[in-house]
Order: sequence, then structure tokens, then C-alpha cells
Amino acid sequence: MKISMPPVAGDDPKVLILGSMPGEISLNHQEYYAHPRNHFWPIISAYLEIPVQDLSYHKKKEVLKSSKLALWDVVKECRRSGSLDSGIKDAVPNDILSMLETYPTITSIGLNGRKAYQLFNKLIKVPHHIYITYLPSTSPVPGKNVKSYKEKEAIWTEFLNTCNK
Repeated sequence: MKISMPPVAGDDPKVLILGSMPGEISLNHQEYYAHPRNHFWPIISAYLEIPVQDLSYHKKKEVLKSSKLALWDVVKECRRSGSLDSGIKDAVPNDILSMLETYPTITSIGLNGRKAYQLFNKLIKVPHHIYITYLPSTSPVPGKNVKSYKEKEAIWTEFLNTCNK
């Protein structure tokens, strides 16, 4: 069984970003989006206009917290060989509802990739006042509808600018 990591959240986050389940490199390092080719940290850097990807993981987490962003995964544990989302089997969800109760300041959830979106909609029901949206995966592999890094960055930045005011 693969087991996810604890959430990253400051005192009063506004936006919760949910991935599906961390990949092997992230699990081995116990760091979200640790694969050097993943686009998550460069996208956050572009949004915040600071070179977050160059910081230590501890400082990256502090930047997220101070920017009112929280980070977690839809899946708490699962069976999976390798890192591909398509390999996720027997998914057990994280307790997203408890997180929303703990952090009532969260008003928006961005789901990082198609699998996170599908699993979230299958496994989790949240209050209707929470805005929920699909975001293109930060995986370096081009998606079906979003072909370039710049397209991903634009979609993510628009979401964060709109929801994290």
C-alpha cells in the first residue's frame, strides 16, 4: 500500500489544491511535487512572481502557507505500481471534510489533474458553498486538452488569482 503525506496548511488558507496521490519520488522524499520535471513549483513561482522552485522544501511550504494556499491529496492510501495515476487501485480517500471543518477559510478547491478530479467526485462530497474546479495536471506529460506549459500556467494563474483574493 502507498500512503499519502500530511497536508500543508497555514492558519487560514483560502485555496486547497488536491492532487491524486504523490508519485514515487515525492513519497520517497516526503515532499509534494518533488519530481524535478513536475510543473507545480514553477507554476506557483509564476503565480507568486518569486522563484519558489529554487527554495528548500521547508521554505516552499512556508511560502504556500503565507500565500493562503493549502496542499493535500484526494487519496490517503492505495495500491499502485509506479507513479502513474492510471495505476491507482483500491483508493481510500483522505478526510477532506474534516480539513474543511478545521479550515473554514477554505472557499475553493483546485483538483490537480483528471484523476484527482475523477476520484474526488467519486469518493468525496463537500458543502455546496465550496467552489471546486478541475486544473490541468502539473505532470510534465502533455494533457489531452492542454498541450503546453504556458497553457497550464495561464489556467492555474487565472484560478489562483480569482480564488485567492
